[in-house]
Amino acid sequence: MKVFIDKSIHYFAHWKIYVRAMAKWFGMAILTGTLCGVVGTCFHVGVEEATKFRGTHPWLLYLLPLAGLLIVGLYHFSHVEGQGTNNIIKEVQSGQGVSLRLLPAIFLSTFLTHLCGGSAGREGAALQMGGAIGYQSGRLLHLDDKDMRMATMIGMAAFFSALFGTPLGATVFAMEVISVGLIYHAAMVPCLLAALIAYEISLVCGVEPTRFTVTMPETGSILMIRIAVLAILCALVSVVFCELLHFIERQLEKYLKNLWIRAVVGGVLIIAMTLLSGTTDYNGAGMQVITAAVEEGQAFPAAFLLKILFTGITLGAGFKGGEVVPSFFVGATFGCVVGPLLGIPAGFAAAVGLVSVFCGATNCPLASIFLAVELFGAPGLLYFASACGLSYVFSGYDGLYSSQRILYSKLKAQYIDVHTNAHHAGEMTPGERKFP
Repeated sequence: MKVFIDKSIHYFAHWKIYVRAMAKWFGMAILTGTLCGVVGTCFHVGVEEATKFRGTHPWLLYLLPLAGLLIVGLYHFSHVEGQGTNNIIKEVQSGQGVSLRLLPAIFLSTFLTHLCGGSAGREGAALQMGGAIGYQSGRLLHLDDKDMRMATMIGMAAFFSALFGTPLGATVFAMEVISVGLIYHAAMVPCLLAALIAYEISLVCGVEPTRFTVTMPETGSILMIRIAVLAILCALVSVVFCELLHFIERQLEKYLKNLWIRAVVGGVLIIAMTLLSGTTDYNGAGMQVITAAVEEGQAFPAAFLLKILFTGITLGAGFKGGEVVPSFFVGATFGCVVGPLLGIPAGFAAAVGLVSVFCGATNCPLASIFLAVELFGAPGLLYFASACGLSYVFSGYDGLYSSQRILYSKLKAQYIDVHTNAHHAGEMTPGERKFP
């Protein structure tokens, strides 16, 4: 009895620590969630209106080179050249800081990219703007270095949630994408609270959450095997997706060192490719194509490859946006085409392909599973979880974000701590083994 009393006294003597911590993070979450909800809603509406306006005014495509020049100039005069999602990840890892000037720069640049037909998503901008808002909110509240890193994650989760209407997936993604294999569990409550606040604000302002209607097949061992095959193929597609994006960017930087010329050339290439393809499906985010693949089971066989090329040139030339929605596009169209060949319903295969390619490209299996449930519903959870697990393993150590760290091997319980795109991360093939 005395031991129990002593422990109780000890606990209550320290209760102020927990109260102060929760008060701090609740205040941070409310402030950041509100700001991200408002700015995220404005950003969502802006991109949607830009896409609609371009649809009724196709001549805007021919202004893409001019938009590229404006974007380069905006980043140059804002003194945020070269900053992007990788910098946000580095801030959480090392606390290097995020400039508030990045927020208007990425907002306007992404708007211009979508308005004039560049192929890009929105979440890259979401992570950057959310990270900037979170970081600056942390400075406003005078948080220390360790807390500033969590503040950045809170902003990332909140802004992602406001854009896609997926608070749980956004929360886990912000916690998981920084260092794969290590999750800052202390960030769970403030990230989720901020994500929920931002989500509610977006709903109140009339932003529809991203949702798809999918017919889920009954669970069966044969279908599970077919899903496993599709997931492995999607993992390979995610590798191609990441490798081609990085390759195109390197080539454009190598042969077009001048940023202004690179933007103009990239814009001209997108115009030419659009005219040659005879469709605007690959301009912008392409959500209508994703919806058709998932809900109607319809997709052009080569759509996933064309989207990779369009996105690679757009982002490599200096236009702004993100890679996650293009990964949705690539996965959904690939799954829609290949799924029926494996005996999987086209729409459901598109849903599996979407989350599998996203998982392979971001190395975030847990976030991918939660995202799948929020996008498609819980009945297919076992299929989505299996597909994400396999895609995570078979995608190797490639990824969209070169600053992302993978702390543990994907093949065994071994600490490796490497950055993505460090091929095989020191894993030796049988022929490379060293013998004494």
